Amino acid sequence: MVQNQELDGEDARLADYFDVMAGTSTGGLVTAMLTAPNEKGLPLFAAKDIKLFYLDHSPKIFPQKRGVFGSIRNTLQLLRGPKYNGKYLHRIIRKKLGETRLHQTLAPVVIPTFDIKHLQPIIFSTYEVKKSPYLDARLSDICISTSAAPTYLPAYHFKNLDENGNVKEFHLIDGGVAANNPALVAISQVTKQISDENPDFFPIKPMDYCRFLVISIGTGSSKSGTKYSAKTAAKWGVLGWLLHGGSTPLVDGFTLASADMVDFHISVVFQALHSEENYLRIQDDTLSGTDASVDVSTKANLDKLVKIGESLLKKPVSRVNLETGLSEPVKACGTNEEALKKYGFWAIKIIRFNLIRIFFLFAKLLSDELRLRQLASPLTNKSSK
Repeated sequence: MVQNQELDGEDARLADYFDVMAGTSTGGLVTAMLTAPNEKGLPLFAAKDIKLFYLDHSPKIFPQKRGVFGSIRNTLQLLRGPKYNGKYLHRIIRKKLGETRLHQTLAPVVIPTFDIKHLQPIIFSTYEVKKSPYLDARLSDICISTSAAPTYLPAYHFKNLDENGNVKEFHLIDGGVAANNPALVAISQVTKQISDENPDFFPIKPMDYCRFLVISIGTGSSKSGTKYSAKTAAKWGVLGWLLHGGSTPLVDGFTLASADMVDFHISVVFQALHSEENYLRIQDDTLSGTDASVDVSTKANLDKLVKIGESLLKKPVSRVNLETGLSEPVKACGTNEEALKKYGFWAIKIIRFNLIRIFFLFAKLLSDELRLRQLASPLTNKSSK
């Protein structure tokens, strides 16, 4: 982002450069913070401020119980209900986002959730608000919903009154149940707008993926080592699938599978169209122990994760191997740091509660795109952002 500010001025923000920004769970919260307007009409958070937000608030969102007795209390709590009550998270989200609604974001956003009452995904999309006014909920309600991870945080219920006076009830949990990697949902939303002849995307044609630039950010995993075995899992009952060695195998399974299937699909499509360089997936699959945990928010672990994020710059540019599911180095592409210099990418480190995310931005390409949008604004209403 620093490089883009050098090109386009200090007021340049991520929301200026994307046709759509999508996020699930904490990614939904990050998306909202980057696109919700403050009183000056700028994004509520500059990208550089988000890391500090998570460093400051993670220990209060996920208060740690230490020692043997703490571990026992955690286990007993999981048997009674979610591990954390979510009160602090809800309070800080409402404080930051206030009454801002979905249609007010500075760039279109897509935030998946899952309705536990009707067992179906609910996608909060800026593009769908006009057709489905009941989706125009407060961003705070949307973010609380998409981050309600099963076993960790409670499900969330709220009602929304649309412009016609109709009341819609939502009974929602973490969007990761439906789309742990929301990149494909975002692509689908843009494709639909192109099909509906939205002037913002003229003259792009449906399925013209060679014109798409997709930046997909993972939150890390521990795929480099073995997690469970069939021999062990064969003995599990309900409790075994929900609680084993301090983790929840069932949740691990469906969240990682969901993200990987999206990565596989997008990789195949972009490779088939010889546009693989237009799809950049950043994911560290070598995490282990507390590095790969969802909620260990001790200062030591958070500091370690910051270093892990920084070390990613020294790792080679990688793409998924469609046979093994693992990210493998791409020959002749060098390290991520070298790619940043070669293509004008810039890294912005963001913490996913206790996991590191890194945005890789095509700085020069994005700057050129912004200038084209500014020139076209009288025709495409881009200035309304």
